[in-house]
Amino acid sequence: MIKKTLLILFSFFFIYLNTVKSAETDIYQKIDLFGEVLEKINKEYVDEINQSESMDSAINGLLQSLDPYSAYMSPEIFNEMQTETSGEFGGLGIEVGMESGVVKVISPIDDTPASRAGIKAGDYIVKINNIQVQGKSLSEAVDLMRGPVGSGIELTIRRRGEKKALTFKIIREVIQIQSVKSELLEEDIGYIRLTSFNENSGKQVEKNIKDLEKKNNIKSYILDLRNNPGGLLSQAIKISDFFLNNGEIVSTKSRKASENRKWFASEGDLTKGKTLIVLINYGSASASEIVAGALKDHKRAILLGENSYGKGSVQSIIPLKNDGAIRLTVAKYYLPSGKSISEVGVSPDIEIGEESDDFRIKTETDNQLNYAIKLLNG
Repeated sequence: MIKKTLLILFSFFFIYLNTVKSAETDIYQKIDLFGEVLEKINKEYVDEINQSESMDSAINGLLQSLDPYSAYMSPEIFNEMQTETSGEFGGLGIEVGMESGVVKVISPIDDTPASRAGIKAGDYIVKINNIQVQGKSLSEAVDLMRGPVGSGIELTIRRRGEKKALTFKIIREVIQIQSVKSELLEEDIGYIRLTSFNENSGKQVEKNIKDLEKKNNIKSYILDLRNNPGGLLSQAIKISDFFLNNGEIVSTKSRKASENRKWFASEGDLTKGKTLIVLINYGSASASEIVAGALKDHKRAILLGENSYGKGSVQSIIPLKNDGAIRLTVAKYYLPSGKSISEVGVSPDIEIGEESDDFRIKTETDNQLNYAIKLLNG
């Protein structure tokens, strides 16, 4: 009996070793094939190629085949990302990602050149200064959009519902983001506009809530997360906690079960349970979706607007030996209900689209905010 058991175990072990060996052999064969293809291209292609750039493109292709957010950063691009360039380079004020080889606008940021020009979440950038974007990496496309403050750039856009491409001429500026703004609406509605989740957002939201509570007879709140592309997970958790007394806020699941995590709200709602409406749209992504999703799942808020973007993944920057780095998706977010945000987003309780072509957040054309105010006023 013991001999038979040992024989079975040995057979399984032998099969396992053969499987591992076969997988390793296949990988080495693929590496050899890649080298052969590169050699053929170098010798036979109609034009001379830069082998270093070709290798970078191959690495990028591998990463972008995983998801729209993983990417390779060359040493130059990684260094630029790490270096403070205050006043040296100008930007447009948009958060972008890659989809099907084309740069996609996740969200324009409030009061920036892109926002003022009329760029919208979900727009596809097909040309930058008449240079085709298709085939370029996200890092390369972002690099093309950078330039000196005061210099001009032309973006060619494809937009859902528009038959023809749209062209936007924009002047680059130094992008300074004020992530939190608040004011009193209709004498008793506390309005908080959150445009990003940076390291100070939690403290600023807390201060704004406390100031509104002290100075005014606040009966309800509007938390505006439209065109907020996200940011730090820690700040999303902190801001969600301001409106909750208990319960799960968000969880992350990675490849290794030991690295899975859950975060919970602590006791104490800064707004004392007052009626809360959260405004979202297609430009609400990542950390915005965590806050909106948690408040919806706990029935703490009414969500109003449009379906959110659907970026429910966590990226890490991993340095490489060549002084470059890769941005790699290492985990996914899950709402308290257990639902994943990825590719699905968070749906509003009350769906209200933008009614005007001239729609601008927090202006007379903002029908979503106007509807929220009417709802709170009964």
